[in-house]
Amino acid sequence: MKSIVFLAAISAALVAAPISTLAQQNLTVASWGGAYTKALSDSMYKPFEAKNNVTIMSVDRGWGLGEIATQVKSGNVKWDVADITPGEAVKGCEEGLFEKIDAAKLPAGVDGSIAVRDFTTGMIQGCAVATTTYANVIAYDRARLGVNGPKTLEDFFDTKKFPGKRGLYKSPVSVLEWALMADGVATADIYRVLSTPEGVDRAFRKLDTIKKDVVWWTAGAQSVPLIATGDVVMSHVWHGRVVDANFKDKKDFAVIWDGHTTLPNMFAILKGSKNTEAAQEFVRQVTGSQALAAMATSIPYAPARRSSMALIPNDHPNKPWLPSSPHAGRSMPINSQFWAENSDDLNKKFQIWLAK
Repeated sequence: MKSIVFLAAISAALVAAPISTLAQQNLTVASWGGAYTKALSDSMYKPFEAKNNVTIMSVDRGWGLGEIATQVKSGNVKWDVADITPGEAVKGCEEGLFEKIDAAKLPAGVDGSIAVRDFTTGMIQGCAVATTTYANVIAYDRARLGVNGPKTLEDFFDTKKFPGKRGLYKSPVSVLEWALMADGVATADIYRVLSTPEGVDRAFRKLDTIKKDVVWWTAGAQSVPLIATGDVVMSHVWHGRVVDANFKDKKDFAVIWDGHTTLPNMFAILKGSKNTEAAQEFVRQVTGSQALAAMATSIPYAPARRSSMALIPNDHPNKPWLPSSPHAGRSMPINSQFWAENSDDLNKKFQIWLAK
C-alpha cells in the first residue's frame, strides 16, 4: 500500500508540472520487458504521457546493438529511445548510432544539485543517461545452509568449506572481476591488473580452482531456480531476481553483498529518430529525482541520482535491497569503457578457457 501511495504522489507531482509544448505524437521506447518494463511504465511512461500529450509505445528488445544498427544504417528508424547497457552506450556512441545528450540540460536534483553532480559516477555518458543500477551478487538458500551460510566472495571460491556446485553467468563480465577480488586484488586495482596479460592469467587461474564445480547459466531466469532446486549450493544472480523470489514466491534466499558489482540501465536516443525533440524531453523528464525514486519503489533497482535516495521512505520494503543502500563488504561498478575496449579479446580468451 505504501508503494502505491508513494507512486501516486510522485505521479501527481510530475503531472502537476507545467505542460510542455510538445505536439501530439507517438514515442517508441524499447526496453527489456517483464516486470522491469512494467515498472518503467508506472513510474515514467504514464506520468510523461499525462504531462506532455505524448503516447508512448513500449516494445521489447534483445541484447546487442544489431537491431539498433540495422535501423539507423538503413534509415528506417522504428524506435525513438532505447534502454541500453553501458557497453552499448560507449560503442553505439562511437559508431554514431545515438544522438548526443546535453548533460547541462538535465534537470537539477530536488536538493538543487546540478545533474552532473547529482548522478553517481559514470551515470552520464555522451549519448546516454542512466536510470537505475542493478547488482551482480551471490545468493543461497537459507533453508539449506542456515545461519552458517557463506558470507564473503571468498566463500564462493572455497569448495572445502562449502562443497557443492555453484552457478555462474556464462560471461567474463563480473566473473573475471570476482576472480581477482577473491584472489586478493583491491577493488581500486581490478582494472589495472585486468589490463595486463599477467592479470588475465591470474583471474583464470583463480577460476580454475572452481571450474569443475561450476554450473553455467546463460539467461537470468535460470539462475534462481538452480538455487531453489538445490542443483547449486550458491549462485551468481542479478539481485532483483532474488528479491522477486523472496517477495513473490516466499523464498528465503540470502544475498552475499560482499564483492557485488553494479551496472546501470541507460536511455539513449536513436540517431535518425523522427521525434528527436520529444525523445530528448522524455530522457530529461524521466531521469529527474522524483521519477527515479518512483522507479526504485516499483522494482528494487537503485536510482542513478543521489538525491532520489532521500525520496524513498526508509521503511519501504525495497530500500534494503537497493545496491546503493548500505551493505557490508566490498563493491565496485563495472567499468563500461574497459569492457568496450577489451570485450572482444577477453570473450575469446574466456571461450578458450571454457573449452579446456
